[in-house]
Amino acid sequence: MSEATTATITATTSSAATAASSQSAAPAPSPSSMRAVTQARYGDSSMLSISTVERPAIGADEVLIRVHAAGLDRGTEHLMTGRPWILRLAGFGVRGPKQPIIGLDVAGVVVEVGSEVKRFSIGDEVFGIANGSFAEFASASETKLAIKPANVAFDEAAVSTVSGITALQALTDVGKIEAGQRVLVVGASGGVGSFAVQLANALGGTVDGVAGTANLDLVSSLGAERVFDHRAIDIADIDGRYDLILDIGGQNPVRKLRRLLTDSGTLVLVGGEEGNPVTGGIGRSLVAVARSAFASHRVAMFVSTEHFEAIEQLAGYLEAGSVKPAICARFTLDEAIDAVRLMESGQVSGKTAIIVG
Repeated sequence: MSEATTATITATTSSAATAASSQSAAPAPSPSSMRAVTQARYGDSSMLSISTVERPAIGADEVLIRVHAAGLDRGTEHLMTGRPWILRLAGFGVRGPKQPIIGLDVAGVVVEVGSEVKRFSIGDEVFGIANGSFAEFASASETKLAIKPANVAFDEAAVSTVSGITALQALTDVGKIEAGQRVLVVGASGGVGSFAVQLANALGGTVDGVAGTANLDLVSSLGAERVFDHRAIDIADIDGRYDLILDIGGQNPVRKLRRLLTDSGTLVLVGGEEGNPVTGGIGRSLVAVARSAFASHRVAMFVSTEHFEAIEQLAGYLEAGSVKPAICARFTLDEAIDAVRLMESGQVSGKTAIIVG
């Protein structure tokens, strides 16, 4: 991370702590309304505004959460921009976003429960995935929430779910990691990568990481034995072979990654920020999986499952302290648009928390 970026994060983090706003504050909400970060059209952060909107109504299987903190992740950016376009066809809105409030990761306190909710009661501290978490209140399906461990802070819980369960499922459900295996995490300083390094260690793996120059120390602190600077070394020149590789971000040719596998190794393609505007990284993954059909090693792609069973598994690692979110910046709700701009710049490492209340 550059000195300018570090200064930016330091300034905004300090501002978040004092609740000073760099955005024009929306009018004070009424008892039936709330403040939220909204968008009317797909696009970049210039489409966002801080608005006063009605509090969400909940369905029979949903709860209403008073949001204490939210997390910013790449999924939020994809839903904001509507890219890749396949997301629009998947039900998120063809002409514009169906959900006008941005944000997925959430942590807070349950203040209302639907008539069919069985797992939660008013007053429970929860974390998981909400329907628009950059707001003072958010609705969420009870199937996408878990009880927040008492020893985990709201901001730590808030940034954990999307990235954490993606990393966990990539390692276990798809990668079938076993104790003693050698694991390489490509993109180890990002949201998913920072969780993957820690989880792979907790699962008994010996972990190496690939990251940018400014983030090598961060990845080492997360538990990577060796860290390779992708600006200084071609990934094909890494010495050694790996039983499991997680490629996060899709910046490297698959053929080079496959050369780093053992004969029976597995390459898991986790998302991808490159690719055409229609399918994004999905197209790259599909081609790679098809080409590996007759190879001794395995190439796999997946989409994470947003379910409380995975979130509860992650909660166990958070509670035990074997995984601790790498929060590198904190912003207030009023500063959330600044947080999105910083992500757009490509200069964010670890996780970013939005402190709401």
